[in-house]
Amino acid sequence: MAKQITYRRVYEETSPQDGKRVLVDRVWPRGMRKADAHLDEWLRDVAPSSELRKWYGHEPARFTEFRRRYRAELRDAGHQQAAERLRDLASHDRLTLLTATQDVDHSQAAVLAEWLSAKR
Repeated sequence: MAKQITYRRVYEETSPQDGKRVLVDRVWPRGMRKADAHLDEWLRDVAPSSELRKWYGHEPARFTEFRRRYRAELRDAGHQQAAERLRDLASHDRLTLLTATQDVDHSQAAVLAEWLSAKR
């Protein structure tokens, strides 16, 4: 699998250590020009469902339940192709998962990094 799977905000400067840069948000980050994001891919279909995202509301107290529900979503048909693509990317290169979320440690990017690392 990947040498390293990391996650951070899409607004941060790029780094030579990033490897493949993949945006994992369903909607494009506010104020970010596509050329400035320096993405290799945008896998919006791997993002949590709108229903789950709205329920969670980025409230840290709900993160444990969000993680459980999101990991279940990753197994459904609507997420499978994008999840497989992420696994493939992780198996060949360093991977940086990007999100616009301010609290990245309580984001889908953090859950995905954990999920991909467990799949090794």
